[in-house]
Amino acid sequence: MTKNRVTENSEFNSELKLQGFKVYKTDSNLGGHSYSRKDFYKINITNGKFLFHYSDRTIETEETYLFFGNPHVPYSCEPISESFLGYTCLFTDNFLKQIDRSESLQQSPLFKLGGTPIFNLNRQQKETISGLFEKMLAEQESSYVFKDEVIRNYIGLIIHEALKMQPTESSSKHTNATERITSVFFELLERQFPIESTQQHLQLKTAQDYARYLNVHVNYLNSSVKEVTGKPTTSHIADRVISEAKALLLHTDWNISEIAYALGFEYSTYFNNFFKKKTGMVPKSVRASNI
Repeated sequence: MTKNRVTENSEFNSELKLQGFKVYKTDSNLGGHSYSRKDFYKINITNGKFLFHYSDRTIETEETYLFFGNPHVPYSCEPISESFLGYTCLFTDNFLKQIDRSESLQQSPLFKLGGTPIFNLNRQQKETISGLFEKMLAEQESSYVFKDEVIRNYIGLIIHEALKMQPTESSSKHTNATERITSVFFELLERQFPIESTQQHLQLKTAQDYARYLNVHVNYLNSSVKEVTGKPTTSHIADRVISEAKALLLHTDWNISEIAYALGFEYSTYFNNFFKKKTGMVPKSVRASNI
């Protein structure tokens, strides 16, 4: 049986991948979110209290919250309330890119790594955003030929409503060049993922590649990243490649050579050696553990 990278039923996945988006109502009968990497962006509004585990943080929500999930950060949420109701919108990276000024939106505090993904809503905010979800639901079921564009506009409105709630200090620019170049490096690193096709492969593989793209000397990039994070640039690149490799091994039926190529390795032997050095395991053993 082919393994789907999106861990929901195959009919749902096919529709999501074909259209690039899906809007639906959620309730307590569907349970919480599993702690796993997803290959779609998510915006969710829920009436009910939850304990959210997002990346390395834990956040307790109030009665109504708005959540923004991106494909690169694992998350889970544990219901505190006995019941909950809400709406969820899922959309692929390609669908997001078609939104006007999508590049700036992807760099916003709502979706980027280290940003603020959860907002507690007051009554007026809840009514406004719930109304936009209702409109998306209605549009999704319509036969209007340009409904995709209308839904993109509704997504954009929800994003901008959340940006209005964003604390000013969270959107402030880095105070020095070292932090700024480090932030840009991580955003550039994340933009290369997820790998969605066997024909897709990494364009930037080394610290030198990133430095050249950023128009800085590689020594300056390395010293900046290490000063801010305590780890060299190459370690962060390797960690992200390993994370992507595990996702591809667990959630696709691509063979090892295809995965190696997509991740920038000329030969699968190089990939196997790299993977074993970083994890202590061979790629096949990771895939076998999920059978």
